[in-house]
Amino acid sequence: MGSPRSGTEARLRTVRSFVTRAGRLTGAQQRALIELWPRFGIDLGAGRLDLAVLFGNGRPCTMEIGFGNGEHLAGRAQAEPERNFLGVEVYRPGIGSLLRAAAAAELRNVRVIAHDAVEVLGEQIAPDALDEVEILFPDPWPKKRHHKRRLIQAEFVRLVATRLAEGGRFRLATDWEPYAEQMRLVLDACPLLERGEAAGVTSRAPTRFERRGTGLGLTVHDLLYLRSLTHRISTTGP
Repeated sequence: MGSPRSGTEARLRTVRSFVTRAGRLTGAQQRALIELWPRFGIDLGAGRLDLAVLFGNGRPCTMEIGFGNGEHLAGRAQAEPERNFLGVEVYRPGIGSLLRAAAAAELRNVRVIAHDAVEVLGEQIAPDALDEVEILFPDPWPKKRHHKRRLIQAEFVRLVATRLAEGGRFRLATDWEPYAEQMRLVLDACPLLERGEAAGVTSRAPTRFERRGTGLGLTVHDLLYLRSLTHRISTTGP
């Protein structure tokens, strides 16, 4: 029997970075999952990942949580070879698509974990290890009774902040305005983060979800927060 978990850890376990989605794998995606996973994939295991060993260099690392079909992550990885990219996703067709894109472009700076990001951050990523975390267009759970399922909640935000190096960036985007307002309230309340100017961040290519939303007339809200240089992580934190 495992040891009892703290109240914070128990609450975090109720927050998940994904909703199980059915999706049919194409033959090419299935082959990619079988043939390319040993090259790009990381299995969830005991202990922290040493990112410098994982990528074979000490370059700054971006984690994208919920990368969908991997279009955005692969594009950034190809455009920014001086940076490493760690993608976290559970949607198997999307993982297969990213693996295919990474192999086709011969990307050496991409690794993938097929697991819930809450557990990945808590168990595999060391404090101060990441230079950047991206969460683009997470499920807004628009109905009020479902708001508790939203990923951007206080305990999760603090967990992300503890994994960022000082000055590291937390970038988010949503096209659901009420969710954007909640995000700002939660992020502003985290003492480990400071609001940054999203317009000053390098522009990104629109994602598939973003193109669909703008096609429906929705406004995209980009948010940027920086890991505070003045607040230290408590030794009792996650």
